[in-house]
Amino acid sequence: MKHVAESQSTYLYEAHSEAETEQLAAHLAPHCQAGAVITLDGDLGAGKTRFSRAMAQSLGVRDNVNSPTFTIIKEYEGTEFPFFHMDVYRLSLHEAGELGLDEYFYGAGVTLIEWSELVEELLPADRLAIRIEYAGEQDRQFHLTPYGEPYGRWCRELKENGILI
Repeated sequence: MKHVAESQSTYLYEAHSEAETEQLAAHLAPHCQAGAVITLDGDLGAGKTRFSRAMAQSLGVRDNVNSPTFTIIKEYEGTEFPFFHMDVYRLSLHEAGELGLDEYFYGAGVTLIEWSELVEELLPADRLAIRIEYAGEQDRQFHLTPYGEPYGRWCRELKENGILI
């Protein structure tokens, strides 16, 4: 069954360095609660894993975080809750459906999914969708689309604080 959710708006964050990519994760992490789902999409090399690593660190994960391309799902202990890092690039929709992703999406941790558009039909209706686009050699544009609350609130607060456009 495909989940359909209305988004409120799309917000923009411009990063001109890897450090600024990491800053976006640091701004989002304090808003995260158990059950939060963040999706990441963009071309190869756009910065999905860099952002994921920064998010994990901002959530208190002390382990080395790398792309779970071949393991599909990696679980880490954060300061307040687990961090589930997924890379579904190599999965078919059918294979992804057999993994029991709902247990992660509605569980006690924060779930971050790279290449989420490949399993869009399995995603929860409420989530923060992030698309990363190249804007230059080091420059990236992050398009954040909140689906449902609290994600809309996260983005509005970050916009009010001058982080998002």
